[in-house]
Formats: sequence, C-alpha cells, structure tokens
Amino acid sequence: MGALEGIILGIIQGLTEFLPVSSSGHLVIFQQLLGVREAGITFEIMLHFGTLISVFFVFGGDIIRILRNFYSKKQERHFLLMLILGVIPTALMGVLLKGYFEGFYESPATTGFMLLVTGCLLYTLAYLRPGRKNEATMTAIDALLISVAQGIAIIPGISRSGATITSALWLGLNRETAVRFSFLVSIPVILGATLLEAKDLAVSGFSGLTASGLPGMLAAFLSGILAIRLFVKVLRKGKFHYFAYYCWCAGIITLLFAWLG
Repeated sequence: MGALEGIILGIIQGLTEFLPVSSSGHLVIFQQLLGVREAGITFEIMLHFGTLISVFFVFGGDIIRILRNFYSKKQERHFLLMLILGVIPTALMGVLLKGYFEGFYESPATTGFMLLVTGCLLYTLAYLRPGRKNEATMTAIDALLISVAQGIAIIPGISRSGATITSALWLGLNRETAVRFSFLVSIPVILGATLLEAKDLAVSGFSGLTASGLPGMLAAFLSGILAIRLFVKVLRKGKFHYFAYYCWCAGIITLLFAWLG
C-alpha cells in the first residue's frame, strides 16, 4: 500500500469513525475498490490511533476537568468510574473474540448487511424522546451495556459511535452525556487495541508504516476533528437518525457489488 492509498483510507477513517456510518465497514469497502490486500485489522488500528488523537484534541478540556476535579467533586468521580466500567466488556470482547471478528473483514457482503442493521438502529432515534440521565445519575448497568454495544461494533458495518450513542439514548442518557461518554470511553479502547497490535506491526516491519500508515494517521486525525464537530452539531439538532438513510443506501450498494462479484 502506498502513501496515496493510506491518505485516502485515513480520510475515510476519520470521517466515518465519528459519524454513525461504520468506519471499519467503509475501510473494507474502499480497500476492495482500491485493490488493497493489506491485513485489515492492523492497518485499521493505525488509522484508529489517528482518530484517537483527534478525540484528545476536541475533548481535552473534558479530560482535564474530570482529572482536576476528581477529588473535590463526587460527579467527576462517578463519571470516571462509569468510564472505567465502560471499557471492561469491550476489552474482553476484543481480546477473546479477536480471531472471530477478523474473519468479517474479508466479507463485503457481511459489511453490507451490517450497514443495513446500523441504519435500522439509527432510525429508531427518530421516535425516541431525549433522556434525563447525566454524568451524576447514569448507572453501572448503563456503562456496561454501552460497552457491550461498543464491542459488537468491532464487526465491520456496525458503527461504533452509532452503537454507543443509540444504546446510551435508549438507556435514558441525555444527548450531551451520551456524546461525552461515547467519545471518552473510546480513548482507552482504541489505545489498548493499538498497543495489542504493536507486536504484529513489529513482526511485519515498520517500513510499511512510513509508506502508508503514518500519512494515513495524519489524514485520519484532521478529518476526525471535522467529523466530531459535525457529529455534535447534527445530534444537537435531533437529526441523528438521518444517517440511517445513508447506511441503508451504502449497505444495499455494497451487497449488490458483492453479489455481482
């Protein structure tokens, strides 16, 4: 994979990681279109690291607030505990089911079908009233269930942000808390997955990182910032379910291409 392909996939990753349209699904699709036969999970983790930096860039103030007020405010301690609980199921699913999930990256048809599923999940938000739970009142069960949803989103075609936001709103969190929890809980998960894959990167050699991975990471970082700001704007306006139409169209097109070879 060359630098140009890495940049293209990085832009796709950054835009789709935080919009509810499945970044992993789009990477599978565009790798097929570009003729890239790179192992899916390792290169994708690198692009995820680029988007991880964009989360720090946008939500750095929230991270500093939580850490600064950890000892003085009960709400900050409670929310940090919820974030810790929100990592555990996702991490366990990623470690124990990694080999099973990797097989999905070779199947565009599976990706297309899962995009249809994501669209159905997002569309339910059109009929969902905003919840009232906030950082201080969300429960451990809320955090654990959202984490399970995030773990399922390892499957390409299931949107991570879509799964976590949808589950958070179903559980009664208000929009602001759902957004903040969704993005902050992704930080340790993406970082842990990146470290877990480091041994595979060392085995395959680091020359490929310079050729495609590093430019891709930079592209993912810049486009990720743009996507986060668009994401928050759309959710605040209550138009989040509009992404369902895109997922349905993308899923149908992907299935048609897969069936037609």
